[in-house]
Amino acid sequence: MATALRPIAHEDRLSLVEHLDELRTRIILCLVVFIAAFGVCFWQNDLVLEIMDRPLEKSAFKQGSEDPLERTAAFQQLQKRYFLQSAALSRQMARSEDLSPALRAQWAEFSRQAEATAAGAPKASARRPVTLGVGEPFTVTFKVASYAALLLALPFLLYQAYAFVLPAFSPHERAVALPLMAMVPFLFIAGVVFAYYLVLPNAINFLQNFNDDNFDILLQARDFYKFSIMVLMAMGIAFQIPIGILAITRVGIVTPRQLRKNRRYAILVIAILAMLLPGQDPVTMVILMAPLLVLFEGSILLASLFDRRAERARAREEAELAASDDDEELPHDHHLED
Repeated sequence: MATALRPIAHEDRLSLVEHLDELRTRIILCLVVFIAAFGVCFWQNDLVLEIMDRPLEKSAFKQGSEDPLERTAAFQQLQKRYFLQSAALSRQMARSEDLSPALRAQWAEFSRQAEATAAGAPKASARRPVTLGVGEPFTVTFKVASYAALLLALPFLLYQAYAFVLPAFSPHERAVALPLMAMVPFLFIAGVVFAYYLVLPNAINFLQNFNDDNFDILLQARDFYKFSIMVLMAMGIAFQIPIGILAITRVGIVTPRQLRKNRRYAILVIAILAMLLPGQDPVTMVILMAPLLVLFEGSILLASLFDRRAERARAREEAELAASDDDEELPHDHHLED
C-alpha cells in the first residue's frame, strides 16, 4: 500500500496495472474511513437524529393554528395551566382557618388530583417524525447514519480523488487546480451549515403550516429525512459556484468582464435553480437565491483579482526578459561603435 501511494510526479509513467493498483488502494482507504465514520454515526444515532429533528422546532404546536392536531395540543396546554392554577388555589383553601377540617381535607385532595392531572398532560414540543412500517425505524436510522458518515468522510474522500487525478496535471495546471480543489470541502460544509440553520427551518415551517386547516398533518420520518438531506446536499453543491467560475476564468473560457456583462442571465439561472431545489415555496426560493447571488458576485471579484495579478506577473516577466535582451545586446553595440 505504501508503494502504491508514493508521491507521483507529472513526468512519471505508470503502467495500467500500477494505475489500477493505486486506484484500488485509494478505494479501500475510502471504504475504511467511511465504515469507521458510519460506525461512529450509528453508535451515536440518537444524537444524529436529534440534530436532524432540530429544524422542526419552528413547527412546534402553537395556539391559533388551524391544524386539528395543533389545536388539540394547544387545548391540552390550556387544560394543564388551568389545573395548575386550580391546584394552587386549592392549596390556599386547604390552609384556610375559616373552613372546617373536613373541607380543608377535601380541598387538599382536590389540589393533589389537579396536580396529578397537570403532570399527566403532554409537554408542548416540536413535531417528531412518525414511522408507519414495521422496519422503518431501523431502515431510516441506517440511512440517516449513512448520510451523516458520508458527510463526515467527505474531506478525506475528496482528498483521495484529487490525489489520484493531480499527477495527470502539468505544473501550470496544478497551480490552478490545487487552490480550487482546496476550496471544495469548505464551500460544501458552508452550504450545508447555511441550509441547516436558515433554509430548512423556514422551509419546513412554511410547508407544514400551509393550508393546515384542511389536513391532519403527520410527518413521515422517511420523507422528512429524505427532504432534509436533499436540501443539505443541494445547498452544498450549489455553494460550488465559485469553483466553477474561477475554473472557467482561469482556463480562459470566459472573462470576468463577460460575466459582468451577462449578469442578468446568471440571475435568471440562479432563480430557476432555486425554484427547482427542494422546498418549492417563495420563502425558501428567496433564501436560496440570496447566498447564490452573493457567491456569484464574489466569484467575479475574486476572478478579477486573479486576472490582474496574472497580468502584472506577465508584465513583470516581459520587462525582465526585455532587460535581459538589452544586456545581451550592449557589448555588441559598443564593439560596433569602436
